[in-house]
Amino acid sequence: MTAFPVRRPRRLRQNAALRRLVAENDLAPRRLVLPVFVKEGIDAPQPISSMPGVSQHPLAGVADLVEQAAAAGIGGIMLFGVPETRDAVGSGATSPGGILNRAVAEAARAAAGRLTVQADLCLDEFTDHGHCGVLAADGSVDNDATLEIYARMALALADAGAGILGLSGMMDGQVAACRTALDAAGHTGVVLLAYSAKYASAFYGPFREAVESTLTGDRRTYQLDAANGREGVQEALIDIDEGADIVMVKPAGPYLDVLAEVAAVSSVPVWAYQVSGEYAMIEHAAAAGVIDRERAIGESLLGIRRAGAEAILTYWALEVAGWIRDGKDLA
Repeated sequence: MTAFPVRRPRRLRQNAALRRLVAENDLAPRRLVLPVFVKEGIDAPQPISSMPGVSQHPLAGVADLVEQAAAAGIGGIMLFGVPETRDAVGSGATSPGGILNRAVAEAARAAAGRLTVQADLCLDEFTDHGHCGVLAADGSVDNDATLEIYARMALALADAGAGILGLSGMMDGQVAACRTALDAAGHTGVVLLAYSAKYASAFYGPFREAVESTLTGDRRTYQLDAANGREGVQEALIDIDEGADIVMVKPAGPYLDVLAEVAAVSSVPVWAYQVSGEYAMIEHAAAAGVIDRERAIGESLLGIRRAGAEAILTYWALEVAGWIRDGKDLA
């Protein structure tokens, strides 16, 4: 007599309806955040060549983007500014008339509480040398002098209406500096999203085009080393101690192990950023006909979710929200 298997895990995989019912992880539009690049001095969207389907947007288009995002039901938008002029100390970041602060004000008015308006708090888009902080006499990034500017930038963004500040500069003490400044000014409700485990990565390449980065060299002296996992967990715990409301791992796909470890120990929500290079790889591979685009997108996002991210910044946020709304299988 043939010995048939007693356990048959395949029973739970036999059709799409059953697979959906027993899925351990899923996605919802509310878990997705759309990064948006707002460029000063343009009057129409400008496509980013390395990121098919993604553009720099004019200030006048921000309200329409917010409407699209709200209609899609996504959790928020993360705004990045691309200024016309830059200087050594990133003056445009702290000026109320700077492109990012103006974009935040437009988005906050249009959102009217329907989704979160988030802003990138860093100097790299605003400095003529492209680093995330101001430089010391020897050319290194001056951590503590940068914190003073971050605190002023936090106040400017909060005054403009940002509800969540994405602290992405990887300066030691940035969470404490911004929290102290915000609370002293009465902005106690502004949420701090700490890019805690932000790695020095080749996967940021297309983003450099998106923000027209002027960086020469690299950011290895302040962003994390790709070889280190425990360090990412330590950074997250330090940021939580300093008052971070949410912690982030970035990039997402190459650092799923770090994401899982941070999620296992964090007392606050954990997010991940599916960065420009992750996006570009799938788009270009799909255009070459070597992968199924939609399945690859869905699988990549489910992998990030499975590793422990409670929300994901992704350039596919609007498209994927539509798939979810239509009941499409994501992988």
